[in-house]
Amino acid sequence: MRRKLINSISKLAIDAGNEILKIYKNTDFEIRTKSDGSLLTEADQVAHQMIIEGLSKLDVNLPVLSEESTSISIEERALWKRYWLVDPLDGTAEFVERNGEFTVNIALIENHAPLLGVVHAPVQGLTYLGGKNLGATRRDDAGERVIKCRTMDSVIAKQEPIVIMESRRHAEGGANSLLTKIQNKIGAYETRNMGSSLKICYIAEGKADLYPRLGPTSEWDTAAAHAILEAAGGSMIDPYFKPLSYNSKKDLLNPFFFAIGDANYDWPSVIKD
Repeated sequence: MRRKLINSISKLAIDAGNEILKIYKNTDFEIRTKSDGSLLTEADQVAHQMIIEGLSKLDVNLPVLSEESTSISIEERALWKRYWLVDPLDGTAEFVERNGEFTVNIALIENHAPLLGVVHAPVQGLTYLGGKNLGATRRDDAGERVIKCRTMDSVIAKQEPIVIMESRRHAEGGANSLLTKIQNKIGAYETRNMGSSLKICYIAEGKADLYPRLGPTSEWDTAAAHAILEAAGGSMIDPYFKPLSYNSKKDLLNPFFFAIGDANYDWPSVIKD
């Protein structure tokens, strides 16, 4: 049942991505700035509407929280045990700059944790899927394959550098001191810059090991990739090394967090002072 559901969500994300691409290929589209300073385009709104309609067809009784429909009160949200959490266009700035690093994110949340998630990258024609008891996979024109996080033991044994993901456009406060700790306690590292939730999916795919996010994000930014990362063997933890939680407080902002590939590695000994 859950496999059928995640396949339906994947199709919906791809359909929304195709609509986004139509606008992406048009050089003349309106760009607005929202009250929080983030960008909004026609593509965000078109994808939002398509996803909302598609999810309601799957289950009309299941609530949907989208970045473009955040006016739902905390009193109403507090009643939700299970709901959809959507970012119809994650990485609008990447969309505007046309670097291709934007995604469609759809997650199913249950009891404050991601149950399953889909992240679709329209330009790359790439889709990541994952959930509890489903494992994690990536799909593209070449087909579908299982993905797993790599272990720190394998990285250290091969004397490979630790790969650390960084935001393409948001400076991470405190990142330099963290990098110094990693170099002193583990060894050599390299950094890779990328936009949107693709950074977390890279870790799920075993191409990177850590993404320290020491700046503001919202819950719809992370939920889908969080589900995929956990399904691939990784984790997303706050500065107190507890799993990220969803819809558990008045606002919808994430704490600072660390997306880690090897959930069994002793990251606290590396990260904490």
